[in-house]
Formats: sequence, structure tokens, C-alpha cells
Amino acid sequence: MQALKVLIADEIQGEKLLEKTLKKHGFETACLPFDTIDLNSLVLNLLPDIVVLNVYTPTPKILDAILTINQSHSAPVILFAEDQDSDTIDKVIKAGVSAYIVDGLDPKRIKTIIDIAVARFKEQNAIKEELKKTKSQLEERKAVDRAKGILMKSQGFDEAQAYHALRKLAMDRNISIGEMAKNVISMADLLK
Repeated sequence: MQALKVLIADEIQGEKLLEKTLKKHGFETACLPFDTIDLNSLVLNLLPDIVVLNVYTPTPKILDAILTINQSHSAPVILFAEDQDSDTIDKVIKAGVSAYIVDGLDPKRIKTIIDIAVARFKEQNAIKEELKKTKSQLEERKAVDRAKGILMKSQGFDEAQAYHALRKLAMDRNISIGEMAKNVISMADLLK
């Protein structure tokens, strides 16, 4: 199994501790001082499996970077910080961190924290994918119902006949019934 790549960005100068601990556990690491990097560019270039940030407090710039990482490169983000303010915690969670650890940079806990963050990240991604799939199915169902309504009105079909006609059109064109429904809707809109 290939070692997971971990990008460590540190503003507290704990990077040597993080790097040493992660290497001991078989991770491949790239470790840089936080103030010298453009985090988003670095993530897109290195494509790490995990991003670990060690900061005093998550600034708006850091939160934006985390949000961008979650949108452009799906990887768990683990944030070690010293700020335990509840507003900060809310902002960090909304930005999409997989783990927010306050005053917890203890070498004995790092591997466990990473394992939990990765598991949580995978679970969140599975939920997001399921939600996306469900939304897509709902949109397709709405389109099919709307297309059936158009066929019922324009062709005088009952609901079963409209569905059968829509299904036959889709099969004849070797496309999904949802795609055919969208085509029927587009054509009806065009002919208005």
C-alpha cells in the first residue's frame, strides 16, 4: 500500500514534531511554514491525501483556503489551533474541516486524530454523494412528471400512455427517460 501524502502548513513552528511523528507512522510529508505559502496553489500542485494546518487562530484567509480545498481538491483537512472560541469553532466547521483540535498537538495522539479525521471525511463524502444522487433522481422524477403532463395535454394521453410514450422515445434514442423528459420539456418550451 502506498504511503498517504500529508501536506503540513505550520505557523506555530511545530512542523518538525508533526513531520517526525507522521513519518514514524509511514506517512509521506511535505512541511512548510504557513506564512511562506499559497495554500490553495500548493494543494493543487501537490495533491496531498491529507492537509494538516497548525495555527494560532483560524483567520478568514485560512477559512477561505479550507473552503477552497474542500471544493477543488477533496482531501481531509485537520486543523490544530489554540483558539477555543465557540464562534471560531462554528466558522471552522462551516469551512469543512475534518477535525479541529484545540491545544492538542501531542505526538501520541496525532496518528489517531488523522485516522478519525480520514474516516469522518470519507463518511461525509459518502453522505454528500448520496445527497447529490438523491437530488438528481428527484430532478429527473420532476422532469418525467412534467414531460408526461406535456404529452397528456398535447396528445390527449392518459398518464400511463404518456409514460409509455416517453419511455419508448427514450429507448428508441438510447437515452435515459430523464434525458428524454428534458428534451420533451425543451421542445415544448421552444414551441410556445
